[in-house]
Amino acid sequence: MAITVDEKPDSRESSEGDVKSATLTYVVRGTADDVAARAALAAEAPQTHDGLVRQAVDVEPVAVDAENPALGVWAGTVQYGQTSSGTPETGDAVYSFDTGGGTQHIVTAARGGSICAYGPGEEIAPPAHGLGDNGERCEGADIVVPVFRFAETHYLADSVVTPAYKKILFACTGKTNLDAFRGFEPGEVLFMGASGSKRSDEDWEVAFRFAAKPNRENFTVAGGTITVASCKGWEYLWLRFESAEHAGSHRIYQRAIAAYVAPVYEHFLFSSLGI
Repeated sequence: MAITVDEKPDSRESSEGDVKSATLTYVVRGTADDVAARAALAAEAPQTHDGLVRQAVDVEPVAVDAENPALGVWAGTVQYGQTSSGTPETGDAVYSFDTGGGTQHIVTAARGGSICAYGPGEEIAPPAHGLGDNGERCEGADIVVPVFRFAETHYLADSVVTPAYKKILFACTGKTNLDAFRGFEPGEVLFMGASGSKRSDEDWEVAFRFAAKPNRENFTVAGGTITVASCKGWEYLWLRFESAEHAGSHRIYQRAIAAYVAPVYEHFLFSSLGI
């Protein structure tokens, strides 16, 4: 005999107010097993009712005979309530970002800009060949540059956050994106790492942290004297200088003669993060 589940005539008790709730009651017949009775009730009762979500499924024996399980009768109760505001469920995600920027040490003026020189009285000041030029070397300056930091908190099922998945997160920390990610081109995003905490037996709260810098192509450095063909967001660019004599003042200064670009972070497929 199959298990049957029927809603009782006096079902659907509900309440309004600060906390809205509802209760549906059922009669479950055809089994002496409480687990089977509860499973049948869960399959029959709707997941939502009157804008509320199902929160609890309970059964209580009314007439159960182990020798005649087909005659078993259970009273079933299904509770509905409001979702807890601000409490994400498994599969949800929360996003945040920060455009506070990072710092970069530079020794030449900004693109399109020039260094103005002023001498005492009517004397002409010697030209400066870089920021912080003190006659011996260019000390440079630290400036704020665009760095887009963003974070994503995902609520992942316990079956996803396995020891193997944690090793993937560990291995990928400090690497840049090999594939396009969140609208950024390959090489623009650096994975800063992840932290996780287990909320229950069902899921984990895992926070992923990223930083992004734009790729650049065909741009000039050293006051426009050197053109760099390509530098991805997290590649390292530096200049090489040599001593030179200024034609007018015969002053020795440091002149940029070359620009170099090198990768300092390894790459990986961000799709392996599973988010």
